[in-house]
Amino acid sequence: MSARLLDGQALAARMQQEIRPQVAEFTRRRGRPPGLAIVLVGQDPASEVYVGHKLKAGTEIGFRADLNRLPETATLDETLALVQRLNREEVYDGILVQSPLPKSMGAGAGITVFDAIDPSKDVDGLTAVNVGKLVQNRAALISCTPAGIIELLERERIPIAGQRAVVIGRSDIVGKPMALLLLQRDATVTICHSKTPNLAEVCREADILVAAVGRAAMVTTDFVKPGAVVIDVGVNRVSDRPTVELLYPKGHRRRAVFEKNGSLLVGDVHPAVAELASALTPVPGGVGPLTITMLMMNTLRAAHARVAR
Repeated sequence: MSARLLDGQALAARMQQEIRPQVAEFTRRRGRPPGLAIVLVGQDPASEVYVGHKLKAGTEIGFRADLNRLPETATLDETLALVQRLNREEVYDGILVQSPLPKSMGAGAGITVFDAIDPSKDVDGLTAVNVGKLVQNRAALISCTPAGIIELLERERIPIAGQRAVVIGRSDIVGKPMALLLLQRDATVTICHSKTPNLAEVCREADILVAAVGRAAMVTTDFVKPGAVVIDVGVNRVSDRPTVELLYPKGHRRRAVFEKNGSLLVGDVHPAVAELASALTPVPGGVGPLTITMLMMNTLRAAHARVAR
């Protein structure tokens, strides 16, 4: 068996084409485009890349997408003041604060800043208000990565109702909302984490396995039931040659990518799983592009909701 690859890149492109005329119609009727404000504190290299992709996607679709920078030395109070200013600005329908924030702000800074965002502009779906609505199955703005995974499963006609689903990871951004979205679609859901005993055995029960742990190739064939659908959320940069050689046989095209770039993006799922699963999201090109597209969809939803108030 060789897994069907679930092409998130292609789906994201189709979805962006679908919403582009909706953005144009909103702009025509309201005299302004939907607005997205992104806050970036510091100069984390990965965050710079992610923010660049989000700004590019927003601009291409027709949004007003603006970057608001703060230096690495910015305090928590300065960050909160910026968020509160953006809350008041009518040109912005969505606000996104890029994670992670500088460690100097303290361990709880992220939650504090997220909770300062006006829930109606919370296009990441991370405020307590929107998380609470998600628990009650009445959220309009849902965390982008889990929402993108559901979109992918549904558009690929992969059954969810009645299936056993296992989510590895319990983060507020992916693991918990992912489990809730699957549960709301009538899957029987198990959440696993670092303290779960017999992890591989539990995962082998899954018809749908979502890996969101942030450890390169941790999910091996021992974790996967033959024919399972495997969703790989991990994005891990590998820069040591021995690891790449263990993951990919000689002559594999991904070794050529490593030789060219000196590093390689790999998921949480071992490449050998492709011979066991029925369907699998690749890394890169699987879940990541959908995360950005769902951010655009959330911004458009927020814009419509705000003008309807």
